[in-house]
Amino acid sequence: MTIGSIIKILEDIAPPALQESYDNAGLLTGRPGWQCTGILCCLDAVEAVVDEAIEKSCNLVVAHHPIVFSGLKKINGNNYVERTLIKTIKHDIAIYAIHTNLDNVLHGVNGKIAEKLGLTNLQILAPKERQLEKLYFFVPPEYAEKVRAAIFAAGGGEIGNYRECSFSATGKGTFLPGGDAQPFTGEIGVRHEAEELKIEILYPFYLKNKILTALRENHPYEEVAYETIALNNLHQEVGAGIIGEFKEALEEVDFLQQLKAVFNLSVVRHTALRGRKIKKVSICGGAGSFLTKAAINSGSDAYVSADIKYHEFFDADGKILLADIGHYESEQYTIELLQHVLQEKIPNFAVLKTAINTNPVHYL
Repeated sequence: MTIGSIIKILEDIAPPALQESYDNAGLLTGRPGWQCTGILCCLDAVEAVVDEAIEKSCNLVVAHHPIVFSGLKKINGNNYVERTLIKTIKHDIAIYAIHTNLDNVLHGVNGKIAEKLGLTNLQILAPKERQLEKLYFFVPPEYAEKVRAAIFAAGGGEIGNYRECSFSATGKGTFLPGGDAQPFTGEIGVRHEAEELKIEILYPFYLKNKILTALRENHPYEEVAYETIALNNLHQEVGAGIIGEFKEALEEVDFLQQLKAVFNLSVVRHTALRGRKIKKVSICGGAGSFLTKAAINSGSDAYVSADIKYHEFFDADGKILLADIGHYESEQYTIELLQHVLQEKIPNFAVLKTAINTNPVHYL
C-alpha cells in the first residue's frame, strides 16, 4: 500500500480544500509513491515521535498539527522543527498533517470531543458559507437515471443525513446541429425539438471537477448543456466548533468534574459559576476564543475550548460558563480518531498510536 493511497483515505473524511487559508496541512515530507511500512498517529510530529516511528518501522507519521507551519529559510538543526525535518529526510519518514480541515468537519476533532463527553444531537457551531454549488443540466429522460447515479457516486446530492437528493422538471429543448456535429438525435441542418429533463443537484465546491467528469462521461450528448452556480447557503456539516446536548442536565460543578475526568485534567480554568444547569454545550478543540460569541448566541450553557486569554474570559459576560481545558488536552483524542479511521479502512495494516505525550505544557 502506498502512502498516497493512505492519504486518499484521510482526505476523503477531511478534504484539503476545507483547511483555513493560514494552515499548512498535507504531505510535508516524503513522497506519495512510497510503499508504506506502517503508520504512527500523533498530535505533534516532533523529533521524539519520529524516533518512535523509526523504532516501530513506521515510515508514515500522521499528525494533527503541521510541524512546518510558517516558511523556513534554513534547515540547520538549530530548533526542534529543523531537527525533526532533518531526521525525517535522513530516514525516509513521511509526515502528513491533517489540521484545520479535520477541525472543520462534523465528525472530526470536535465530534470526537463531543463523543467523549457523551453529547448527542451534534451540529456545527459556526457553519461556513460558500461551500456548496448547484449543478443544472439537461438530459433525455431515458438517460436521466444513469447520469444521476454517476453524479451521486461522485459525491453529489448529499444534504445532511440525506443522500441522492435531486430535483427534476420536464421540458422541451431545441437545437440545430451544424455541419461538423455528431448529434445524438436529430439531423444536421434541421432544428430539432426533444423532450428533456432539467436536473438540479447540490455538491460541495471541492468536488466540482469530479462531478463534471461524471456528468460528461455518462451523458449521451456530444455537447452537454449544464450550468454551475455558487451558493451562499451555510453548509451544516462544515465549519468551526460543534454544539451538542447531554441527555440529562448536569450541575455546573459536576460538569467541570466530568471535564477533569474525561480529559485527565489536574485543573480547569473557568469563569464564575452562574447557578444554572448544563444541558447544551459548545466545543472547539484547540484555540477557540474566536467562537465565544457564537457559543453564546447558540444558547449554549457552557463553552469548552483552550488557550483563552485573561481578558477573553470577560467576553463570557455572565451569559455562559466558559471552560479552558488546555490545547493538548482538548485535542488528545484526535490521535484515537485518526487511528480508528485508518484501521476501519485498512484493518490488516499496522496503524499505531504514539506512546509519547507531546504536550509542551506541564503543571506542578
